[in-house]
This record gives sequence, C-alpha cells and structure tokens, in this order.
Amino acid sequence: MDRVTIASFNVKNLIGAEKEYYKFQIYTEEEHAWKEAWLADQIVTMDADIVGFQEIFEEKALRDVIEEADEIGEESNEDVIPDRSKRYRKKAIFRKLKYTGYRDAALAFAPNVNDGEPGQRRPGVALLSRFGFVETPEIIQDLPEPLDIPFQDMGGGDGGFYRFSRLSRPILKARVPMGKEVVTVFNCHLKSKLGEFVRPEGAEFAPESDLAEYDAVGRALGSARAAMRRMAEAWVLRREIVAELEAGRPVIVMGDFNDSEHAVSSEIIAGEKPFKNYSWMLRHNAKASNDRYSKEENEQIQAEISAVRLHSAEKLFVKKSLRDMVYTSAFGGVFESVDQIYLSRHFVPEAGGKLGAMEYFSVFNDHLTDGSHEDAPYNKLASDHGQIMVHLALNDSEGETR
Repeated sequence: MDRVTIASFNVKNLIGAEKEYYKFQIYTEEEHAWKEAWLADQIVTMDADIVGFQEIFEEKALRDVIEEADEIGEESNEDVIPDRSKRYRKKAIFRKLKYTGYRDAALAFAPNVNDGEPGQRRPGVALLSRFGFVETPEIIQDLPEPLDIPFQDMGGGDGGFYRFSRLSRPILKARVPMGKEVVTVFNCHLKSKLGEFVRPEGAEFAPESDLAEYDAVGRALGSARAAMRRMAEAWVLRREIVAELEAGRPVIVMGDFNDSEHAVSSEIIAGEKPFKNYSWMLRHNAKASNDRYSKEENEQIQAEISAVRLHSAEKLFVKKSLRDMVYTSAFGGVFESVDQIYLSRHFVPEAGGKLGAMEYFSVFNDHLTDGSHEDAPYNKLASDHGQIMVHLALNDSEGETR
C-alpha cells in the first residue's frame, strides 16, 4: 500500500424517507432518493480509503448510500476500464479512473446517546475503512465521571465551575492499519454555533427562542454556552489525542469542528504551537529579572510541545501550494473551513515525521450555496458542507516515500 486517502464528509441529516428527524422536517420518498444518489456520487468521486461521516441518524441509511455508490462505481468501471485484452490497460490514467469500492470495507457507526423520538432526533457519526479496524472502535460521549472545569474569580476568590458530563455528539475512535503501522483515527462533530438556551421548568420553550420577543442579551448568552460546550468537547478530544501520542501511536483527527482552524476550540485540539525561543522568557518561578529558562530547557520545552502537536492538513496544503482560500461552509457571506483533518507529526517530514507525507489536499465544494442565496434550500438534499480529502504517501521501512 503506497498511498492512502482520508476524507471527511458531513452529509447533512442522513435518515430514511418519511421519518421526522427534527421538528416537522422529513424527506419525501423522492427527496430521499435524490439525496441518496447525490451522496453516492460524491463518495464515488472521492473514492477515499477512509471516510469519516457526520450527521448520520441511521446506520442503514448510510449503508444504502455506500451500496449505491458501489453500484455506480462498478458500472463506471465496466465502461471506462480496459479489460486484460487491451495492451494499454496499465496506463496510469486508468488507475486514477478506476473505482475501488467498499464491498469488503468495514463500517463503524456511533449513535448519539441524546437521540430521541421523531422530531427530536440527534445524529451520530460513522467511519468507513477499506483497511478494516485492528480492534473494535470506541465511542466517546458519556464521560465516566463529570468533568468540572474550575474558574478563579478575577478578584482572586472562587469563580465556580462549569460541569460537563456528556458530549453533544459522539467521538468515534478507531485503530486502522496503514501499511506496517496502526494509526489511531478520530472522527468528531463538535457542538454547533447555534445558541444553547435554558428552558425554565414547566415552560414549553426557552424565552430566547421566541424571535417575536427578541432578547439580544439572552441570545448572546446562548452563544456563549454553545462556545463553552464546544471548547469543553475539544478538550475531551485533546485528552484522548495526547494519550495516543504519548503511547507512541500516530494520530489522524477529522470531522466537523464547527470552527475555523484559528478558533480556540481548534487550537485546543491541535495543541500549542511552540515559541521560537523560550530562553528569553522569565521562568515560572522567577526570583529576579534575569531568571530565565536555560538553552537546555528551551530545547526540552520545544521537543515536548512538538511531540504532541497536530498539524492542519489544510494549512500544510495552503503553505505548499500558495493557494489562499479553502472553504467547506458558506453562510451569510462568510466562507470558512469548519471541516478539518489534522495529522500528527508522524506524517509531517518537516516536523520529523517518518511515517509518510501529505501529497495533496482535495476540496469538493462546488455544490455549496451561501445560506443567504435563493438556491440555499438545495443544501437540504445535498449537503451544506464541502468534503475534504488528504492524499498521503506512506514511507517504507527505511523511511523513503514509495
């Protein structure tokens, strides 16, 4: 196995026909058939070895899409791939055109523990792998113990804490064989930017949700709650990432972060970026103005931070290609990347990685329409997210790219 492709795909509310997922929202038979066909076409176009899916309500609905993708791809192979009688069948172009398929692939589905009755459904995530899984994938959503995040009041006293016991959506953690290595792959879908409002006991709805009685301050607090939850979820994911890295395992993280690369939640997941030089910084316990970290301590700090840091595939691509704009989401005139794939240093040669290197980064976003555009309802049947795919070249045992 010389090359591996990894993709992230937010499908936007995949469920069977005539099933109410959110309040009064369903797909007719015709709408569902259209959506299934569109998703299948996208899967055929990407033809990725590993795909992380978000917004999956039902495993069967996803399996149906994958099955349709295989039917489309195999039919295409019949038309465009030369048979053994053709002397030109080994041309490189036909390797690119051939659809590999998922007949023997493994699929892991993580349902959402917050899933409810029709109209109150909550989506999960899934991971499709042509290489299978080394062991049963793990679902992370309910925490074994509530996480209390303490705060210190700016006046120095107790600032209370934020308690967190369950993620809004599951994180799927799987160990996937890639060549001679086993890579830990995380697929996530962090809390959205939609405001989180508290419904008073006995009330039919939260007051802030009544737009006819617009509460600007209350809705701003709802956005603050959503941001705090998203960052707490990012920290839970970060804790899992660091545990894998410290165990010496390569890591790939993908999914819908619901934030751009430079947002705090994304930076939590990726880890700190080391400063150029810590020897000019005052020590944490400085007793004098010249009490700074030594050159030896600077090297130690640099190494320890870099060892557990992740690298944005998008940023590596932009840096390599000089392209200045990649986006996977468009709404209200704002084009940004909220879907991400992060790689551990094992896949970044300039960070000392020897497992492989990213050759290319694909973005499938031609279908996106701005949420303020008159064609935006089309996003219901397609997706309101672009798909992203990383192309990795693996190294052989001697560290050479094959």
